[in-house]
Amino acid sequence: MKRLVLVASLAVLLATSAMGQAKPVDLEQVLNLLDSKSANFKNVQTEFVWDQYQKVVNDHDIQKGVMYFRRAGSSVEMAADVTYPAPKYVLFTEKDGLQVYLPKADEVTSYKAGKNRGDFEAYLTLGFGGRGHDLAKSFDLRYAGAENVDGKATYKIELVPKAQKVRNMFSHIRIWIDPQTGMSVKQEFVEGGGDYRIATYTSIQVNRPLPRDAFKLKTTGRTKYISPN
Repeated sequence: MKRLVLVASLAVLLATSAMGQAKPVDLEQVLNLLDSKSANFKNVQTEFVWDQYQKVVNDHDIQKGVMYFRRAGSSVEMAADVTYPAPKYVLFTEKDGLQVYLPKADEVTSYKAGKNRGDFEAYLTLGFGGRGHDLAKSFDLRYAGAENVDGKATYKIELVPKAQKVRNMFSHIRIWIDPQTGMSVKQEFVEGGGDYRIATYTSIQVNRPLPRDAFKLKTTGRTKYISPN
C-alpha cells in the first residue's frame, strides 16, 4: 500500500511539474509569440527600476519611475517619468528624437535620431510591442530556456548585436519575456569591463488608457534647450 501511495504521489508531482513547465520551448515559438502580441499592441504602461553598474568603482546607479510605450503609425514612442533619485523625464518620438529633461536644471538635452532612428527603435521595442522575427535583423538570437523572475515563469532570450558599433557598447543582451503578455519583465545589457545595465519592469498594463500628458515634457517657459553635436 505504501508503495502504491508513493507511486501515486510521484505521478501527481510529475504531472503537476509537466503542467507548470513554461512553453514555448524553442526560439521560433518565442518569436511567434512576440509576433502575435505585436499584432494587437497599442500601448503599455509599466513601473521600472534601472540599475547601471560600474565595476571599476563598484557603484550602482539606481533609478525608478514609470515608463510608457505606444505605437504611433509605423513607429513606437517611449516616455519615462523618473521619480528616484531625482525627477527626470525621457521622451523618444520619431519627430524629435530622444529628449531628456532635468526639472532641477530646467534643461532639455535633445539627440536627433536621424538615420539611426531604426537603431533607437530596435532597442526601445525589445520586448515592448516589437515583432519577434524583426529582432533577427539586428541580433543573433538564442533561446536560453525558461527562467523564473520574481517567482514568475519567463522565456529568456540572449541577443548578440550584429553591428560592430553596437557590440562596442553591448557585448550581449538578455531579455526575459512574460508568456502571458509577451512583454519584457527584465532586460540586461552587458558592457565591457564588467559593467552592465539591468532593467526590471512590474505592474505592466497593456492596451489600457494612458495619462493624457504621458508623452509631453513638463517644461516651463524658461526651459533651456541643448543639442549636442
